[in-house]
Amino acid sequence: MKELLKALKESVRDLTPIVLVVIFFQLVVLQQPFPELMKMLVGLLMVVLGLTLFVHGLRTGLFPIGEGMAYDFARKGSLLWLLLFAFLLGFGTTVAEPALIAVADEAATVAVEGGMIENTEDSHENYAFGLRLTVAISVGFAILIGVFRIIKGWPVQYLIIGGYAGVVVMTAFAPKEIIGIAYDSGGVTTSTITVPLVTALGVGLASSISGRNPMIDGFGLIAFASLTPMIFVMGYGMLL
Repeated sequence: MKELLKALKESVRDLTPIVLVVIFFQLVVLQQPFPELMKMLVGLLMVVLGLTLFVHGLRTGLFPIGEGMAYDFARKGSLLWLLLFAFLLGFGTTVAEPALIAVADEAATVAVEGGMIENTEDSHENYAFGLRLTVAISVGFAILIGVFRIIKGWPVQYLIIGGYAGVVVMTAFAPKEIIGIAYDSGGVTTSTITVPLVTALGVGLASSISGRNPMIDGFGLIAFASLTPMIFVMGYGMLL
């Protein structure tokens, strides 16, 4: 109960700045009363409670699960199962991400309007699903590479710099219609479920391996998850 109250206080603190901004612009700049004030207050209360429960769930559920599984995999010593789990974790949490579904659907609509694909429902759905699948596979691959990096102790900065160099090169050859979608795909993949699970996996794994520093080696998986979709989606556009 004490931890739940702490999460509630933190949620109120975190939401206060944006609430003050909205109030200021609505009353001072626009000089308009709030429409349906009661509904807004009820909605705000639901946001506070929802954020509180979500943060509390992360601390008591997802973080311990991620760290515990990482420790168990490290103790088991099975590299194959660990890498398979890393890939499926990235793939599974991304393929059903609502933000990715929205972006893929909008991209398919624009592709139809631009004459890139046929103006049929099947073409629209296949393009959107293909884009989602490409991004999900790329995130799974990213988490796999990130976990392998932790095991080997490779410096994360060189891999990230090399990856973005690849993005720059591919940008010069990719169809211009896919470049913006590819860049946005790197941002919609780091969801509220993926981030805590992947972070906990990385920190837990680095804490379980001798000679690894959780602060140095445990972080960086999210950076890979944002990088690889850009490469994969541009490749997807070049192959179509």
